[in-house]
Amino acid sequence: MKRSRLTLAAVAATAAAGLALAGCGDVDVSGVEEQAGLRVLATDVPQVQTLKKLTKKYFTAETGITVDYTVLPENEARETMNREFATQAGHYDVASVSAYEVPIYADHGWLAPLDSYVKADKDFDQGDVFPNLASSLTGEDGKLYAEPFYGEGSFLMYRKDLFRKDGLTMPPNPTWKQVADLAAQVDGADGASGICLRGLPGWGQNLAPINTVVNTFGGTWYDMDWNARLTAPEFREAVGFYVDLLRTHGQPGAERMGVLEILDRFVAGECAMMYDATSLASSVEADSSSVKGKVGYVQAPHERTDKAGWLWTWAWGIQQAAEHKDAAWEFISWASSKEYQELVGEEVGWTSAPAGNRKSLYEKPEYRQAAGAWYRQEYSAATDSADPKDPGVAPRPYDGIGFLGIPEFAVLGTAVSEQIAAAIAGHQSVDAALEKSQDLAQAAAAKYRGE
Repeated sequence: MKRSRLTLAAVAATAAAGLALAGCGDVDVSGVEEQAGLRVLATDVPQVQTLKKLTKKYFTAETGITVDYTVLPENEARETMNREFATQAGHYDVASVSAYEVPIYADHGWLAPLDSYVKADKDFDQGDVFPNLASSLTGEDGKLYAEPFYGEGSFLMYRKDLFRKDGLTMPPNPTWKQVADLAAQVDGADGASGICLRGLPGWGQNLAPINTVVNTFGGTWYDMDWNARLTAPEFREAVGFYVDLLRTHGQPGAERMGVLEILDRFVAGECAMMYDATSLASSVEADSSSVKGKVGYVQAPHERTDKAGWLWTWAWGIQQAAEHKDAAWEFISWASSKEYQELVGEEVGWTSAPAGNRKSLYEKPEYRQAAGAWYRQEYSAATDSADPKDPGVAPRPYDGIGFLGIPEFAVLGTAVSEQIAAAIAGHQSVDAALEKSQDLAQAAAAKYRGE
């Protein structure tokens, strides 16, 4: 399980500033770096909580590097990270960045490139990382700026026991309209909601699944001339479908529930179905879950497209202003490694191993056995999701599946998500929400239209 790790001095010899330390005598950087106290900003997900528990015993004990974690809910983590990186405050050495932030941060010079570290650290085995994830973490300059902690697609999870009880059958590749029909039939079974979906505002919360629905229903945020299309029939149909499904057969208080809240409901047996990230399966099948062994997994629902799931990763990036870049790479090299996955498998359980980022995990008999209920669908979702450059029906001038790959989307997406959440709560109609959102989207793209 334990690999022969590079020392920080060896990494420093060929990485970071590219200094030619060989031939300059014996240079010892370990006295500074190996005692470095790293500060890591991370999103509060189960995989990070496991990482925190294992860090001191394994990473710090091996390297001498202490790690101080700041773990925040997704929306708060993003707000903190945006402020931190935009100002290059240097409060955090490492942050969990996503496929959305990396190209933008890289373009602004806010992230340190990792290519020289990867080249020096042969044990890391970059070739084992799924190419589509590595590509999403690469800047326009062709340099790699982050390493995936885990990757994910999306799929539909459903209670096999409730479906059997009601004589229902889940198609292996369902349409959204089939899902809505099943939700109506199973709603109320053993007190469970028909389906649980994200309703909480946030471009990475309710808009992540909503955008996959928009794509597969034929909608797009902008046409090729950057004119907003949020009131177009296809966009209206998709958002109206999602809101209506939540209001009629979803969980109560949906507008206040993000990914963690609906996961809690699902594992407590309060949802008959849940459409969300493949990375949640390990929590669904955990020993503490009341639905362990009762859940089936099928592809992300589609409608007018063959594929509809998202492609996502939470990855580790080094702030350009970080004081301890070499130590930061040591942390990333450990937390994103094959060996760390094996450590989690042996210490915590194979279903808790961060998945969706490395090919080798899916070759391990231990993981295949432990994740037998879902690993095939997880692998398919991570490697064969919708195309980020062409995820829908209509042509579009931006990349992205669950998000738009433009800097303005962080603010725009959050504002639009708030309007949709208000419609989910019943405070306004979908038409009113989209009329307001159309104006926001049109204004946000003014510079792309040359105005």
